[in-house]
Amino acid sequence: MFFIFKVVLSGIVIASASYLAGKNPVLAGFVIALPMMSILSIAFSYYEFRDMDKINTFAVSILAGVPLSLFFFAPFVLNRWLKMNFAMTYTSAFIFLAAAYLLHQMIFRKAAA
Repeated sequence: MFFIFKVVLSGIVIASASYLAGKNPVLAGFVIALPMMSILSIAFSYYEFRDMDKINTFAVSILAGVPLSLFFFAPFVLNRWLKMNFAMTYTSAFIFLAAAYLLHQMIFRKAAA
């Protein structure tokens, strides 16, 4: 039952933001930039597992991942000059994101060693 609550609440947040993007994209961008998913995920994880060591590791991973996740947006910025179509831009964004994920994994492997 708790899982269904999490899915519904998360879905409402995402659906509301995507709806807002059509009405006021600047405000929607600001709302999405807020760490809403992190806030919800940390609270849900603590409620379910009550393990502060895992929560701390989770939060540090988020902190490291946030700047790396910004690589997803680089192709959209570059698209002003490159003039790629949406599919190419979106695919490039996922390639950049995958590279950032690999970098994130390398950082945490070295931190654990």
